[in-house]
Amino acid sequence: MVLFWIVIFLYTMIILSNVTIILLSCMSPQLYTPMYFFLSNLSFLDLCFTTTVVPQMLFNLRGPDKSITYTGCIIQLGMVLCVGATQGGMLVVMAFDRYVAICQPLRYTIIMHPQFCWKLVLMSWLSGLIESVTQTPITFQLPFCAHHCLDDFLCQVPSLIRLTCGDTSTPEWQMTISAVFFTILPMGLILTSYGYIAQTLGKIQSEEGRQKAIATCSSHLTVVFMFYGTVAMVYTDPKNQFASRHGKFVSFFFTVVTPLLNPLIYTLRNKEVKSVLQRQLRKGISIRKKKKLIF
Repeated sequence: MVLFWIVIFLYTMIILSNVTIILLSCMSPQLYTPMYFFLSNLSFLDLCFTTTVVPQMLFNLRGPDKSITYTGCIIQLGMVLCVGATQGGMLVVMAFDRYVAICQPLRYTIIMHPQFCWKLVLMSWLSGLIESVTQTPITFQLPFCAHHCLDDFLCQVPSLIRLTCGDTSTPEWQMTISAVFFTILPMGLILTSYGYIAQTLGKIQSEEGRQKAIATCSSHLTVVFMFYGTVAMVYTDPKNQFASRHGKFVSFFFTVVTPLLNPLIYTLRNKEVKSVLQRQLRKGISIRKKKKLIF
């Protein structure tokens, strides 16, 4: 029961923090920029991911029933793959946004216009949908054992592969290829972008401008390494010893902990978000005081 209440507390904080990011990005004209548009989309994806997994997790932690229906497992796996791959695409888009902002500042508004930003977001969702549509049917065609005892908090490909009793070499190769396209390739693109960004930062003479760029980029890189690091541990080789022994902990981390840390990382290192949040809080307090004076 202790874990149940811990998960409820973390889930509540995830909802509050990510909804705050989305509302601030929509309400404040100061944050009407591509960077915060992508950040609000990432927060929405975090909400989608946790809402796909946490309610079922809480149901299993609360009572004696630790099961999930076959249909429920299919839906959960499809959503996890779709939202997870979309998050990976969104992190690549955010790295590209930082590259254009720092390396080509004079062309930033021309390149990152609203229509192009929406196209990048839709492309991220399309990549997630493709991953889900291709990987989910392949996974449920595996020769599963009779016991069907899933040693994990959620239905995901590595855990389901460990349930099989027959030859799984073909689906494992397919998953490895998928991991290359949706993990290693995006990570390579992000690191390439930051290679060019590092070169440009060395040429910036303004100390204030350099520090601001470093703060923004370091926040994004922290989120990138948390996301791809945990995914790579489980998905690259699902039957390795680390994935078998610690897969449940890693799943809990990227399902509950990472979506909570993402908004905190971006707000704690970002002066613009903090100033907007403080201004909105002061505005809310002043409105409440005025209402009390009226009554």
